[in-house]
Amino acid sequence: MLPMVDLTAQYQVLKEELNEAVLHTLANGQFILGPNVEDFEKEVAAYLGAQYAISVASGTDALHLALIAAGIKAGDEVITSPFTFIATAEAICYVGAHPVFVDIDEKTFNLDTNQIEAVITPATRAILPVHLFGQGANMERLQVIADQHELLIIEDCAQSFGAEINGKKTGTLGFTGCFSFFPSKNLGCYGDGGLITTSSEEIAEHLRVLRNHGSSKRYHHTELGFNSRLDELQAVILRVKLKYIDQFNQARNQIAQQYTQTLINLPHCIPPYKEAGNTHVYHQYTLLSAYRDEIMKAFTEQHIASAIYYPIPLHQQIVFKQKYQDVHFPVSEQIAKQCLSLPIFPEMSKPQIEQVLNVVQGVLLGK
Repeated sequence: MLPMVDLTAQYQVLKEELNEAVLHTLANGQFILGPNVEDFEKEVAAYLGAQYAISVASGTDALHLALIAAGIKAGDEVITSPFTFIATAEAICYVGAHPVFVDIDEKTFNLDTNQIEAVITPATRAILPVHLFGQGANMERLQVIADQHELLIIEDCAQSFGAEINGKKTGTLGFTGCFSFFPSKNLGCYGDGGLITTSSEEIAEHLRVLRNHGSSKRYHHTELGFNSRLDELQAVILRVKLKYIDQFNQARNQIAQQYTQTLINLPHCIPPYKEAGNTHVYHQYTLLSAYRDEIMKAFTEQHIASAIYYPIPLHQQIVFKQKYQDVHFPVSEQIAKQCLSLPIFPEMSKPQIEQVLNVVQGVLLGK
């Protein structure tokens, strides 16, 4: 089976360096908020161009704690996308706030900024854009809207590590940026992990308290917090991988270009769109086709993985359906019926790329 992402291939590339780093950490015997966590936070902040970086236990926790630190509370409204992983909306609900969905742009799959102001109410407190599939949202327009209506922007950067918008990396353009280090991410650890970036020293300190049981001093607790600390072993793995992230993202970009050069000439196929001024990191390479299901079937027959991100928009999920039963987001709903993500990972070989393209061509040229 050709997988969506081959984590073992990347391990083989970094095996010697990873093993040495992990064994050194095991011998050191410090596993919670140790020196590697501290060093990783400094290194990742420097890489992203952020003033502060606070690691947490997962990408979902990053969103959750960032919303708390932003003062989002019960009854508040947060505008976000219905076309994303559920963690984005879950985190809003965790603090008692209400996710207010806005449809997406048909090209970028990110929030349609032309529809945001129509849903702003006196209860709106923040906008939570998702930089979907590795491409940044229209942050310039979002910031104009946020400034006009006195709203905060909390970036969901779970899929966009290393992506840039006009030369600035995602996660440094809003009030906070929230990252996931789930193993399949562009920068992934070998378990769960997350990160929050901010330019505010006060917010950074609050986040450090929140992640550690509401404590800044041992056995002194100033508020109800959480057990959301990045493990030392995960931090050491991320420190190794961070050194190669630009190389990995460049490899993804080259694979995406090879895909697009072929797919753009096929009937019934729309390859991913890249906004001018953006650096796309292709966490997913997602095409649109009316023959999506036929392509998936052909992939399965050839032992090639593929995936649908996302088959059911959030407003149609059972957990939210009652609230949004009379609401439709036509672009999200249509894209959910046609989107298909192809295998993409930095170590992908030319024969593997050609294998994928041959299947898509075989289906679409026959239509």
